[in-house]
Amino acid sequence: MLDDLLLLKKIKEGDIKTFEYVFRLYYSPLCLYAFGIIGSKDAAEEIVQELFYTLWKERCHLQILRSIKAYLYGAVRNQSLQYCEHHTVQERYRLHVLSAEAEVAPTDTPLDQLEYKELEEVINRVLRKLPDRRLRIFKMHRLQGLKYKEIAEILSLSVKTVEAEMTKTYQVLRKEIEKYTYIV
Repeated sequence: MLDDLLLLKKIKEGDIKTFEYVFRLYYSPLCLYAFGIIGSKDAAEEIVQELFYTLWKERCHLQILRSIKAYLYGAVRNQSLQYCEHHTVQERYRLHVLSAEAEVAPTDTPLDQLEYKELEEVINRVLRKLPDRRLRIFKMHRLQGLKYKEIAEILSLSVKTVEAEMTKTYQVLRKEIEKYTYIV
């Protein structure tokens, strides 16, 4: 435990050699651990690399109360499970879209289909214009199905900030959709 406190202190002070030591010590075992959860070598490596990037970037604000090893394994586990949930949501969405396309009723006129496509383009255009953080929050909530509290924890934000960002996104979307519906 004392060794971990010393390592953490040095990392917080910006000691790159200590950080590299921790990286070399844990990188491969963490990749294997993540791979065991998600079954994808590339995704496992990406998760571990992102963890170490965040660890270095946020080193001054770290609050590791357990050992560094326990912290790293816990973080990899959480990110791996989130990755699995994300892919489950993506797959459900893909299947939903495919089934919706297959169910396009013959009663849908070409005009209805055109209006739907135009509305979809309006929404996508609005989403592309959103600031990065707001878009990320929107995707995490609407596509991944995460709750505001979960998003706040992942992005190290307050729940109120996440709520505010979602409210702003909905306001912009509503405004653009209203413009679209008046035009049509």
